Amino acid sequence: MKTRYSFGGDEHLVAEVDEEMSLEAFFKVLLITNMVREKAIAGVMEVCPGNASYMVKFDPDVIEPAGILNQLQEIERSAGEMDQRIDTRIVELPVYYNDPWTRETLMRFRDRHQDPDSTDLEYAARINGFDSIDGFIDAHAGAPWFVSMIGFAAGLPWLYQLVGRDRQLQVPKYIRPRTDTPKQTIGYGGCFTAIYSVRGAGGYQMFGITPVPIFDAGQEARHLRESMVFFDPGDIVKFRSIERAEYDQILNDVEIGEYLPIVNTATFSLDDWQRDIEGYNRKTLEVLYGD
Repeated sequence: MKTRYSFGGDEHLVAEVDEEMSLEAFFKVLLITNMVREKAIAGVMEVCPGNASYMVKFDPDVIEPAGILNQLQEIERSAGEMDQRIDTRIVELPVYYNDPWTRETLMRFRDRHQDPDSTDLEYAARINGFDSIDGFIDAHAGAPWFVSMIGFAAGLPWLYQLVGRDRQLQVPKYIRPRTDTPKQTIGYGGCFTAIYSVRGAGGYQMFGITPVPIFDAGQEARHLRESMVFFDPGDIVKFRSIERAEYDQILNDVEIGEYLPIVNTATFSLDDWQRDIEGYNRKTLEVLYGD
């Protein structure tokens, strides 16, 4: 698909790089938006990457609409000639799957669900061909995830699993949205995991909860003192299943300022990943854990 550009009012330009949500589309968006920031175009006020699209806010008194459009088209041409790699972080995120809080919440909203007689995990496991929720959890936590964008709520990441298309987990959203979702819930809709950064309404299936804050406006959590938002587009995330005792311990460590998540830096190459998905994922996790 040829990128479709459209103006939103006098100050915004939206670029749709693909109609299909895919790792290739996410990656192209990241390359382009990174280049826009690096170029420091006079008049550009904000750059917002999204899933298969991005938006640029600009000052029309500094740069004309035709000028920003020409600049973005030139950057896109340059991005197509670049090596498909980015410098990023690999992050471990502990998750208490099948926890009592999301379970209590989902049971309050069974009338809005496709299968009122099953929990969200039971439903997701069954429609994806797993014999048990443990098998589904192993699949969800087994391979790393790519943060494609941040948005919808403050600090909320959207994640796409780094597996082949034949292994993608697929789960529809609720028939009608809930009016409540616990903060830090691990949700799922379509082929995306989303982590609810704040408590509120939502329609994604609920699989568990993380004890690690991913958004903190007061920046009191030790790992959020430099930024109130934990994740960035392009981050690679490895979920790790934990039990109640470790969940409680991490909550306590966060409260007293002693908790730091496991984070390492890496270079992610889309071309190398596509050539050997399983092998590249293994090497990625070796970088995360220093093996």
